[in-house]
Amino acid sequence: MAPEYAIDGQFSIKSDVFSFGILLLEIISGEKNRGFFRPNHALNLIGHAWKLWNEGKPLELIDATIGESYALSEVLRCIHVSLLCLQQLPEDRPTMSNVVLMLSSESSLPQPKQPGFYMERDSLEAFSLDGKNESSTTNELTITLLEAR
Repeated sequence: MAPEYAIDGQFSIKSDVFSFGILLLEIISGEKNRGFFRPNHALNLIGHAWKLWNEGKPLELIDATIGESYALSEVLRCIHVSLLCLQQLPEDRPTMSNVVLMLSSESSLPQPKQPGFYMERDSLEAFSLDGKNESSTTNELTITLLEAR
């Protein structure tokens, strides 16, 4: 969910771009954004990807189970585009048509700015009711029986 929608309830065409950026990261890493955990830091998936990008180690984001069955330049481009999609401000994000062009060409890409929702687990716990980073759901069921008179 885009930061502007989650925080202010404002939805725009750039909100979908943010969600697409998350989807790209999840596909590349084989991890879900929600519930992401690494023992050596408390970053979420977005923060982890941003940290690796800034350290010049974006390939560490790639899911090991895909082995060597990918074109390195294409995966690097996907990571780069995903970070462009995840920028904090909607006006900094590309449009979806530009995303398609970026993914299908080899033109140079701008450097991404720090993404939205770049958080450490401690700051995520503030949003949780019980201080734990767990999700819970309540399932309810209503059964209606129709009877003729």
